[in-house]
Amino acid sequence: MAVVNTPLSSSLRLEVQTGTDTDGKPIYRVRSFNHVKPSATDQDVFDVAQSLSSLQVHPLNAVSRVNENDLSNQATA
Repeated sequence: MAVVNTPLSSSLRLEVQTGTDTDGKPIYRVRSFNHVKPSATDQDVFDVAQSLSSLQVHPLNAVSRVNENDLSNQATA
């Protein structure tokens, strides 16, 4: 049986540095953007992340994409 991967949803996460703690270590917060098209290319999602980061007050530290997929068995003929 072959496993079939069906994309369900995708989201974009921007990690920004919002400041530093009393020890001087950076404090990070995550900004999440849901309803990203699962079919969007990684490059397009990254380009959008770069555009969104320019609108943020805090500096961008990391970009990640979270994909949710459905895995199911498919009988082969």
